[in-house]
This record gives sequence, structure tokens and C-alpha cells, in this order.
Amino acid sequence: MRYELYYWPTIQGRGEYVRLALEEAGVDYVDVARRNKAGVRAMMQMMAANKGAPPFAPPFLKAGSLVIGQTANILLYLGARHGLAPKTEAGRLWVHQLQLTIADFVQEVHDTHHPIGTSLYYEDQRGPAKLRSAEFRKERAPKYLGYFERLIGGSGGPFVTGRKLTYADLSLFQIVEGMRYAFPKSMAKIERKTPGLIELHDRVAARPNINAYLESPRRIAFNEDGIFRRYKALDK
Repeated sequence: MRYELYYWPTIQGRGEYVRLALEEAGVDYVDVARRNKAGVRAMMQMMAANKGAPPFAPPFLKAGSLVIGQTANILLYLGARHGLAPKTEAGRLWVHQLQLTIADFVQEVHDTHHPIGTSLYYEDQRGPAKLRSAEFRKERAPKYLGYFERLIGGSGGPFVTGRKLTYADLSLFQIVEGMRYAFPKSMAKIERKTPGLIELHDRVAARPNINAYLESPRRIAFNEDGIFRRYKALDK
């Protein structure tokens, strides 16, 4: 089966967590909206449908007759089918729980540059963004990344749940990449306290399928339209 991934064609965003899983699994997929404008139109039409189970927003994945929305939900589906999640129900739920926590963190990252609303430009909310980012750098980022550091240290293996890689490890790799881009000064300080997380990042980056993906044009560069954005004023 060839998967169809629907997401915005010029940013990593929330779709990147799905791309990493598809790439690691080595499955056949097409990033529909990146092909041409017709792909973007098809994505918008699917969201506008009033029958069936239309997704609210991208990313969503078409798998045969299924259309699956929400990043964590997509990864729950892919993980069980492509060896990126534990076989037990308890294990799968634990990895899903970790992914939902990662989703919470991603939202907080987004809110550093858009603390008032997504309909406003960053330039319209610079003051609140500085306040939000200061609290994020001091309190929230260390709390989240420290949590994952503790889990990795106590997992008994090289990955967050133990000896076997899961999609949560791929997502943590992306978190480190994004934080290094958006908050390089703050992340450098955090990294000194989270060596296990950094080792996990490096371990994921060295995996053959991931390394090939990162070196390919399929990997979209970070930019100031995505979730992780580099604004010097927000990284003190």
C-alpha cells in the first residue's frame, strides 16, 4: 500500500514527525501537497468535506480507505504496523502517551512566537512573545526535556522505552533539532543537563534511513513559517 501524506508543502511543522516515521519504516509514500498545486487543492477539499470523517487540519494520512488525522493518532497507526511501537497494548499506550506529551511541548514552542493568536503576525505580538519565551526558556523547556532525560536514563536501553526504537524516539530527535534551530543559546545550556537525550538524538540521526532522509531534498529546511522559528529577541 502506498501512503498519502497531506501536509503543507514548505514547512516541517507537525507533519515532520510523520515523515520521520515513514522514512524510518522505509515504506512507500507520497507527500501529496509537495508535488504540485493540485495536491494542495486536494488537501483543502478533503478538509472541507461534510461527509464521512473529514480531518480538521493537516497533517493527515490516507491509508487505503482510511483517512487518519492528528499527528499522534497517525503515529499510533503507523507504529503498530511498521515495528515502531511495542507489541503489547500497555507498551503501545505508553508510547502514545509520550507522543501526546511531545505534542504538548510542540504547542508551547509555537506559542513562544504566537502567544496571542495564529491569525496575527509575529510582528503584531512581539511584546507578549518576549514574555512567553522567557518563561518557556526558564521553566517549560527544561521541565519537558528534563522529563525525557529521566525516562531515557531509567529505560534500561538506548531509547526512551528501552532497547527498541519507537516513533517517540524519532519525535525526540526532531525536538532537539528544532530547539537547536529556534533557541540555540538556551538549548546549549539545556544540553549540558540532558546528555542522554542528546545521545539519543545522535543515535537516531545515524540510522541509515534517517541519515539518507536528512541528506535528501525530501527534508525541508527549518524556516520562519514553521513551528520552530529563530527570532534572536526570543532567545536570550
